[in-house]
Amino acid sequence: MSTRTTVRDDDRAFGYQPRIVVKFRDGIDLPYEVSEDRDEQGRDAVGEHLQKRKLAPWSRLVETYPEIALEPLFTAVDPDEIDELVARATRRDETYDPPDFRSYYVIEVPWAYDAEKLVATIDEWEAVETAYVEPTASDPSIDATDDPRWGGQGYLDPAPSGIDAEFVWPRTAPDGTPLGFPGGDGAGQYVIDLEQGWTLGHEDLASVGATLLGGTIRDASRAHGTSVLGEMVSADNAVGCVGIAPAADADVISYWMTSGVADTIVAAIPHLSFGEVLLLEVQYNYLPVELWDAEFEAIRLATALGITVVEAAGNGGTNLNTATSTSGARVLDRTHGDFRDSGAIVVGAAVSTVVNLQHSRDVDSNFGNRVDCYAWGDSVVTPTSNSSGATDQYTTNFQNTSAAAPTIAGAALLVQGMAAADPAVGYRFGPHQLREILSDPTTGTGSPDPIGVMPDLRAIVEGDALNLAPDVYVRDNLTDDGDPHTGSISGSPDVILRPFPVADPAAAFGEGSGTEMNSLLGYEAEGGQDNYVYTRVRNRGGTDATNVEVQVFWSEVATLVTPDTWTLVGSTTLPAVPTGDQLTVSDAIVWSAADIPGEGHYCLVAVIGTDADPAPDPATFTDFDQYRQYIRANNNVTWRNFNVVENVADPDAAGPVALPFLVPGAFDRARPMGLEIRSRLPAGAHVLVEAPAYLARRLDERAIRVDDENENDHRDVVRVAVPAAGVRRFDDLPLPAREAARFRLLVEVPEEHRQKEFEIAVRQLYEDDEVGRVTWRLVSPERMAERRKALEREVARDAGRGLVIREIHADAAGVPESANLDDEYVVLGNEGDEALDISGYVLDFDDGQRYEFPDGTVLDPGATLTVRSGVGDDSDDDRYAGFRAPVLNNEGDTVRVRNAAGDVVAIESYGLAA
Repeated sequence: MSTRTTVRDDDRAFGYQPRIVVKFRDGIDLPYEVSEDRDEQGRDAVGEHLQKRKLAPWSRLVETYPEIALEPLFTAVDPDEIDELVARATRRDETYDPPDFRSYYVIEVPWAYDAEKLVATIDEWEAVETAYVEPTASDPSIDATDDPRWGGQGYLDPAPSGIDAEFVWPRTAPDGTPLGFPGGDGAGQYVIDLEQGWTLGHEDLASVGATLLGGTIRDASRAHGTSVLGEMVSADNAVGCVGIAPAADADVISYWMTSGVADTIVAAIPHLSFGEVLLLEVQYNYLPVELWDAEFEAIRLATALGITVVEAAGNGGTNLNTATSTSGARVLDRTHGDFRDSGAIVVGAAVSTVVNLQHSRDVDSNFGNRVDCYAWGDSVVTPTSNSSGATDQYTTNFQNTSAAAPTIAGAALLVQGMAAADPAVGYRFGPHQLREILSDPTTGTGSPDPIGVMPDLRAIVEGDALNLAPDVYVRDNLTDDGDPHTGSISGSPDVILRPFPVADPAAAFGEGSGTEMNSLLGYEAEGGQDNYVYTRVRNRGGTDATNVEVQVFWSEVATLVTPDTWTLVGSTTLPAVPTGDQLTVSDAIVWSAADIPGEGHYCLVAVIGTDADPAPDPATFTDFDQYRQYIRANNNVTWRNFNVVENVADPDAAGPVALPFLVPGAFDRARPMGLEIRSRLPAGAHVLVEAPAYLARRLDERAIRVDDENENDHRDVVRVAVPAAGVRRFDDLPLPAREAARFRLLVEVPEEHRQKEFEIAVRQLYEDDEVGRVTWRLVSPERMAERRKALEREVARDAGRGLVIREIHADAAGVPESANLDDEYVVLGNEGDEALDISGYVLDFDDGQRYEFPDGTVLDPGATLTVRSGVGDDSDDDRYAGFRAPVLNNEGDTVRVRNAAGDVVAIESYGLAA
């Protein structure tokens, strides 16, 4: 597109005069001082110099345009001081290639002259590098209507709606817990707003103490500037709004009735230090000002000095990739060879509404790959004023990039404040680094349009750049490190169901337990008794997490476990989860016997959160897309839908192993779902998918209808064979909303492979994304028995407080064994640190025989006690059970010790039973 200047009809009325910016080639020595007077021929000092040195036909030009004169462009700052700034910038930024600021001049063109024709003549001179008509500067907003204030600063809300400034503000919870982060209110930071007008005495701004650093306040622009400044720094004073950075300091500088925007930018630079913020609320011809050379060089000088420049992209609805400079170069297209980087953060505008977790471009906002960030371009609630300087007005609809740019400037102030206040960082970021942080798509809300991202301050705080907040998480699988992933979301090793309580959960499941990478710690629910759920939590954040709430829910085994199917098991609180990514184990959540539907497998869901790292509330989800984002991008929730089952059917039931599960529809509306069976079974295995008959056409034309009413409990079902090793996928299953289809996998493992372990899983897919999974590990009956005995030993060890069965001697010498029962014995030991009183404890044998320890039986630490089957006189080291026949099976048996309450406190197996 062309950058030809458009002069507005009202420019003359407002006192504007067309100006031509002339950039002479570097190395041409010209006097850089304001010419107060011209001689009678209309020549000025610069023009005279050009004429004498034959650098340009200045005399001929002034014959045609007698009232023109060349004046220095940059006059707000002394040229020597500009030279010092350039020298500092060059030392600080090795990529900075400074221009000769003394080669920029400006010509004020009387309205009677044709400025475009004049600039065309000047641009042909050999000594001139470039010349252009300076566009009329304007506030980068189309409409800032004054409406009655009704609140609702949604741009401060959590992502994806807003930037989540509220999350980082230092504050105190109702229970006194400190929240937020030091510097998260902008304390110690400074911003200069560059535009035309403000009402600095507004009731929400007076305490800020902003001063006018230069230029003149334009009354017609008071509303605009007041809204911009209020959006950033409105005081937290129980009146009106709250600024994004209410503790930051601010001043203003006006380009109204000055030597121009570029000069005003340079005038602001001496007031700013490294990491402080300069906001450019100005556009030329509805385009960003850096498209013009002098403005670009002024901005580049600022960023080279470490100043963060936030620049409105402008409101022309233009693709900046195709915009060209006065020389025809595509300087705003990052993919083009003409691209030049000013270092500024260029800000576009988006609509305030969220669709598919994103904001679309505001129709008036410019766009393109040069746009780094975006923010709301409508419905922004902020102070405003009028041309008379009203101090109590507000608007609910500040708009366009005028509203978006101060949002990003405010976010910059908060990030800089937190970085400077954090001992681990201790400094502000440079402009390029801060731009990368604010425009990082992994810590921001995206857009379907090329307007960059809207920063998510919570994600930034929790991300690598700052890592200030606690970031507690539970793993979805053993490789999960807390980042969003595409792996399994239903095999958490950190949700552990046990039929018995664990005496020391941290020792059993925590860091250093040896179980950190064990995903088989859980068991199926035992009916008719209390069960116990433990949750393991990690914290990869930069600070310790306190008062972490853990909630556990159950649902039926299903491939999609949406919140509407959850039933609360219970909750507990972890007082502290230290940083360092180490496992911290919760106390048991008791799943009461009365609340357990029955013995068997269930899906368990764990949700964790703390005030500093809250978990999203599933009750707020309005559609399935929000749920998809929840399960994929949120590390505060996990599922345990992993089951260990025997690989042969129950002896009393013929046929294959049946693995039942539900395949639910979405909770908001009917959506076509995919189903994928992933089998890793040995050669000779067989797998059938059993499904409701109404899904037959979607499954396979070879689906077999099953008519055996006894086998299928009168259900109308079909069966489809799937590969025993590989993947089979079924697409576009018509699943009604809030309804679940009952499926089964029917699995047969060949007898020769039944001593091995295999896995089979079912994934539910929506638009190729996994939204849920059920996994079964098929093990032998012997392996299942080993798991149960291991659990029993573990429980016994915890309950026994050091009591162990050290030895079992079953095969007594001699024939028959009954003649030598003293040689059939069990040895108990105390491996604890305290004496154990085992009076009333019972030694329990598999054949039903029992021996009860008499009163006064005490085992000291390290001591042993032998219980012999025969008859004899008791001593401190030996006890006689008085049996008349052997009680231990020579081929194998299990021996248990129970306390007076009947709980197993020690267990040991030997022989075939081991």
